[in-house]
Amino acid sequence: MSELSDEEQQIVELVARWVDDEVRPVVNELEHADRYPASLIDQMKQMGVYGLAIPEPYGDFAVSARCYARVTEEISRGWMSLAGAFGGHSVVSKLLLRFGTDEQQQRYLPRMATGELRATMALTEPDGGSDLQAMRTVAMPTSTGYVINGSKTWITNARMSGLVALLCKTDPTAEPRHRGVSILLIERDNPGFTVSRDLPKLGYKGVESCELHFDDCHVAADALLGGAEGHGFAQMMTGLETGRIQVAGRAIGVARAAFDDALRYAQDRHTFGKPIWQHQSVGNLLADMATQITAAQQLNYHAADCIDSGRRADMEAGMAKLFCSEMAAKVTLDAIRIHGGHGYSTEFDVERYYRDAPLMIVGEGTNEVLRNVIVKQAIGRNGLS
Repeated sequence: MSELSDEEQQIVELVARWVDDEVRPVVNELEHADRYPASLIDQMKQMGVYGLAIPEPYGDFAVSARCYARVTEEISRGWMSLAGAFGGHSVVSKLLLRFGTDEQQQRYLPRMATGELRATMALTEPDGGSDLQAMRTVAMPTSTGYVINGSKTWITNARMSGLVALLCKTDPTAEPRHRGVSILLIERDNPGFTVSRDLPKLGYKGVESCELHFDDCHVAADALLGGAEGHGFAQMMTGLETGRIQVAGRAIGVARAAFDDALRYAQDRHTFGKPIWQHQSVGNLLADMATQITAAQQLNYHAADCIDSGRRADMEAGMAKLFCSEMAAKVTLDAIRIHGGHGYSTEFDVERYYRDAPLMIVGEGTNEVLRNVIVKQAIGRNGLS
């Protein structure tokens, strides 16, 4: 099992202190107003959060996947929306580092490392959901590049990002379908590319999730990630290993916050002459919550260690995202149970955790789809295919 370096441990501790000092005192006001947290985002840039996945010579210091998971946990412990503000950005960073041309890396990564340029990825379509190979967004080749038509939805940070990694079809007739899929790097001011409405959400407030439209959007040939068509599906699946570890880290952070609040409340609240944690029904809930959070952390750290060692991690990252997200949904509901009527009040944070948790179940690939990924990998790796 990998451990954090001294420098990485200091980064995690710095972020944890920032969450306690700067995020938690203001999160309720920002969240309930659904207000964009501009000041907190700027502070994240100053701390180097947007460059965590970008090494020299483009950035100052790239951390391990395990450290990245830990930082995500701490930020989500304060406000899950803030982790969403750099999740897709990190996936695009990884895509550029692994698959980008020299020109693409030099053009984007130095500004992405500082947060001057923010990036997001665009996968989901209004009628497609997790069936990415059935996408209808098409980029037809021209003499100078591509002309794109189609729509994407539920794209986080779309309005604030200057770069979008667009998954689309460059050969709609290809068989199998994934061989016709590519990634194009679209800049915000590109004609024909518009960000329309912000979608209303149950939770995940503060940061925007938008619809994107491409109407005869022309891009140059050098917008093609890596310079070769037909590799976009495999490229994005590799990037999503990091994305799913990040989503799992978000789930753990939300669950930790819910557990901390429930544990504190169970010590302060007295009924029948004793603190409620001493009632077996409440104590059992707390014991299960602590156990599930610890198990989730170890599963996510294992997936991160697989990435750090260069091993294939699609099954491990899928397992971590699946388990951690389902765990967070249960832990946040149990935190409300422990708070009783107070848990249903917007004056307490646990109702926010409960509203935020479902995002991790349906985001970055639904858990139903991930179960398919896991079982296929389990069969394939055991030589049973």
